[in-house]
Amino acid sequence: MANNYFWHLIFITLLFTISNYSAAQTQENTSVKVSKRLIRQVDLRGKNALSVGIGTSIMNGDFNNPISELYYHVGYKRFLGSSFAINFGFHKFNLAFKDVYNEGFMSYDIDLEWYLSPSKKLSPFVYGGVGYHAANYFETNEIKLQFGVGFEYLLTERVGMKFFGNYNRFNTDDVEGLIFGQSDDAYWRFAIGLNIYFGNYLAPEKRQKNIPTIINSNQLSEDYK
Repeated sequence: MANNYFWHLIFITLLFTISNYSAAQTQENTSVKVSKRLIRQVDLRGKNALSVGIGTSIMNGDFNNPISELYYHVGYKRFLGSSFAINFGFHKFNLAFKDVYNEGFMSYDIDLEWYLSPSKKLSPFVYGGVGYHAANYFETNEIKLQFGVGFEYLLTERVGMKFFGNYNRFNTDDVEGLIFGQSDDAYWRFAIGLNIYFGNYLAPEKRQKNIPTIINSNQLSEDYK
């Protein structure tokens, strides 16, 4: 009889041990999955960025044979959450037509940007806004609208490389001094540049540390107080 009780006790102990181990493994696997999902939702980019870029500008106006000219810009970007950002930029460039026209311009633009994949290193983005366009020394000035597309790849935790193009349109047809045809003047800008992030930022190891897991967050002693 004692033998039977002993083997029953051994069997119950083994069953209890196996059951507890299986439950712990399931909980741990679930915790890892939840943590990975939360990590993907954490912002990879800082809240602020200094933007610089260099490229080319091309006029779409009334003269024939537009030519590419140097374009560069500097700006400041502030994220509103993880997907949207406000971008303030200064842009300097020339607009030219072969043999007949080549003038320097600048613009001060404000844009709303939308990052389509903010939790990934490579993210496309689209943007649009309004700008103040002026000739050198502010001899002439116009208000314009612009919109563009591009993508950014994070080279490091603080630096992203970007490629972008934008279309800028006026509500006038005499930017280059000639009124001809039905359409208003416009121009394109294409560039490569960098976003240098600063301000509120969590390094990868801190992002991992700040993600709660099920095992850490489900403390039985706390539940039964």
